Amino acid sequence: MTILGSKPGLERMERLLELMGSPEQKGQYIHIAGTNGKGSTSLIIASTLSAAGYRVGRFISPHLHSYFERISIDGKRVPAPRFMAYLERIESLVQIMLREGYSRPTEFEVLTAVAFQYFADEKVDLAVMEVGMGGSYDSTNVIVPLVSVITGIDYDHMQYLGNTLSEIAENKAGIIKAKVPVVIGAMGKEARMVIYEKARVLQAPVFESSRVSIYSYPESVSLEGRLVDIDSETLACVKQPYSLLGEYQLQNLATATAVLELLKKAGYSVDSEHLSRTLDQLSLPGRLEILQRDPLVLADVAHNPQGARALADSLRLLLPGQKKVMVCGILDDKDIQHTLEPLLESTRLCVFTRPESPRAVHWKHIAQMLGQVMPEQPYLMIERIDHAVRRGLDELGKEEFLLITGSFYLLDHARRIFLPS
Repeated sequence: MTILGSKPGLERMERLLELMGSPEQKGQYIHIAGTNGKGSTSLIIASTLSAAGYRVGRFISPHLHSYFERISIDGKRVPAPRFMAYLERIESLVQIMLREGYSRPTEFEVLTAVAFQYFADEKVDLAVMEVGMGGSYDSTNVIVPLVSVITGIDYDHMQYLGNTLSEIAENKAGIIKAKVPVVIGAMGKEARMVIYEKARVLQAPVFESSRVSIYSYPESVSLEGRLVDIDSETLACVKQPYSLLGEYQLQNLATATAVLELLKKAGYSVDSEHLSRTLDQLSLPGRLEILQRDPLVLADVAHNPQGARALADSLRLLLPGQKKVMVCGILDDKDIQHTLEPLLESTRLCVFTRPESPRAVHWKHIAQMLGQVMPEQPYLMIERIDHAVRRGLDELGKEEFLLITGSFYLLDHARRIFLPS
C-alpha cells in the first residue's frame, strides 16, 4: 500500500523527530482517529480542558484556509514567524536525512513535526492530536497517549485504507497502544469487532461513548443550537446550551465527554462546570456553518457517505420541509454516488462545480453519477466556484436556502465570498 508516493511505515517520521531531539516524547496526548467527527471531538476536549485551566495544544487536519489553523494552543494559532522558523529548521534536518538515504518527508509529516516541536517548546500540559488519515501509518502515530479515541468508522480513503469496513477499522485501530484506554464512538458491528480484538491483544480497556447519555430537547433545536442533558458517571449538565449544529454533534459530544471522564479519573481537574462553560461557545468552520442568514447559506464538508448522511439527517430536523439549492463539488477519489444520494433530499437544483484541487480533474463525472442516481434531478455545471455560488444565490426561491457542500477545497474558496478576511 502506497501513501502519497511514499512507503508505509514510520521510520522516516521517527528519524526526523530523532534529529529534532524527540519533541514528541516531552508531552502528554489524546490521540484521535475516525472517519468523521475528529474535529468536533477534539475541539470539545481541548476547549473544556482549557476552561479547566490547562494549557492545551491541538493539531487538526485538514485546514480550510491556512496551515496555521492546524496547530493551536488554547484556541490561538501558531504565529506565522514561529511556523516559518520551524520549517526552516526542519528543512536543514531533511537535508541530513536525504544524505542518509531517507526519502523526503511528506507535507503532513513536516506539519506533524512542527506541532510536536511547538507544543514541546511551549510546554503545554496536554495536546490533542488528530490523525491525518487512517491510523497505523499516520505520522502522528509515534506517541503513547493517555487515551486513544476512534470516533467512528465508515468508507473513505478506500484506495489507501482498504475496501471493507474491517480493513479500514484495522488501519484506524493502529493507534491503539498497549494498556492505554480507548474510547470509541458509534460504529457498526464489523468495525467494532476489529477494534475490540486489537484492544484485547494489547490489553487496552475499551470505553464506548454510549456509556454517556445525551438527551436533546426537541423543541429547543434551531439554527442557534439546542439544549441538552449530559449524564455520565462523573460529569453531568442539565438543559445545557450546545452551539454545534447537527444531529451528529450529539454523538461527538458523547465521545468527547467519555474522554474527559477518563481524564478526570486519571487525576485531571475537570468537572461539569468546565464542560458547561465550553459547550455554548463552540464554533467549527465548515461544519453546518451559517455563512449568511438572509438568504440562508449553510456550508458543510460532507465529503464522504457518512458525512453526507449525517448532514441530511441534520437538515431534515433543522429545516423540515424546506427546499434547497445545492452547490456541490466532490473530489475524483471519493465515493461520489453514495455521498451524493443523501444530499439530494429536498434539493430543487444542483449546481456542480470544480474544487480547486488536482484531484478534481474529472469533476464533470458527477453529472453522469447524478443521471444514475436521480435522472430527473435538475442541475447546472459551472466550473468556477465563485460563479457557481452566485448562480446558486440567484436561483433561490422564496423560503429556500443555499447549501455549499463537498470538498474542503470547495469550502475554502466559497467561505471567502461570505467571510472576507
